[in-house]
Amino acid sequence: MSLPFSDHCEPLVSHPEESDALMLGLAERIDTCWKYLELRPLFRGPADHGKLAVSQNYFLHRLDLRRSEEVLLKTFHKDSVQRKIRRAERESLRYEEGCTDSLLNYFYRLLIITRRRQGLPPQPLKWFRSAIANMGKDLKIRVAFKGETPVASIITLTHKKTMVYKYGCSDHQFNNLGGTALLFWRAIQDAKASGIEELDMGRSATDNAGLIRFKEHWGAARSIVNYWRYPAQAASSHPEGLARYIKPLVSIAPDSSLVMLGNLLYRHIA
Repeated sequence: MSLPFSDHCEPLVSHPEESDALMLGLAERIDTCWKYLELRPLFRGPADHGKLAVSQNYFLHRLDLRRSEEVLLKTFHKDSVQRKIRRAERESLRYEEGCTDSLLNYFYRLLIITRRRQGLPPQPLKWFRSAIANMGKDLKIRVAFKGETPVASIITLTHKKTMVYKYGCSDHQFNNLGGTALLFWRAIQDAKASGIEELDMGRSATDNAGLIRFKEHWGAARSIVNYWRYPAQAASSHPEGLARYIKPLVSIAPDSSLVMLGNLLYRHIA
C-alpha cells in the first residue's frame, strides 16, 4: 500500500513471504472498510498475481548524479536544456530557495496558473503546508524571478541519497527566459553538494510525450512502474476520468473558485 499521492512506494517488508502476509491482512479490510487497496512497488511486483491486477502503469525517470557537474552539463540536451540555462543567466534571473510562507505563496500563485492551463484545479494549500511541517528542511521550494516577478517554481524533497522532484509550475508568458531549466540545474547542484546520488524526476503518463521528452532531455533514464489493485476488478477504475468532466469548468472559473474546487476534489483526481 502506498502513502498518499506517492509516485511509488515499496511495501515495508524484507521477504516475499512477509509481503504475502501483509496482503492477506489488508485484503480482510476490503468490503468492510475499503473499496480496494493499491500497491505501487518500484522494484518488485506482488507475488500473487491472481488476486491483483495492474490498474495503471507509468514511466519513471531517474537521473544519476554520481558524475561530475561538468559531465552532467554536457549530457543535457543542447537546445532544450543547456541553452535555456545560459538564457536564464543572461536574463539575470534571481533564484531563491527555502520553505517560507512567502516562497509558498509565490509557488502557489504559479501553480494556479499552471493547473488552469492543464485543465485541473490546484492542490489545496493546506496540503503543501502539511508537507512543509512534516518534511522540514528536507523540502525546498525553489523560485526563479525576473525582477520581482516569479516566473517558475519547483518543489523538491530529499531522503537519504535521493532528491525527488515533486511539483513544478510556471507562468507560460515567461517560459522563454529559462526559469525552469535554471531551477532544475540549481537543484542538481544543491543535490551534488549534499552528497545526493540520484534525482527522481517522478512519474509520467505513458502518452505524455512532452513531459517524457522534457525529462529525457536532462539525461534521465526511463523505467516502467506498475500500480496493482486488489480486488482485480477494481483495476478498471481510473481517477483521471473525473478530470475530464471538470476541465470545462476550470477554464472559466475565477482563481478563488478554482482553489475551492481543488479543496473539494483533490483526493479524487490528483
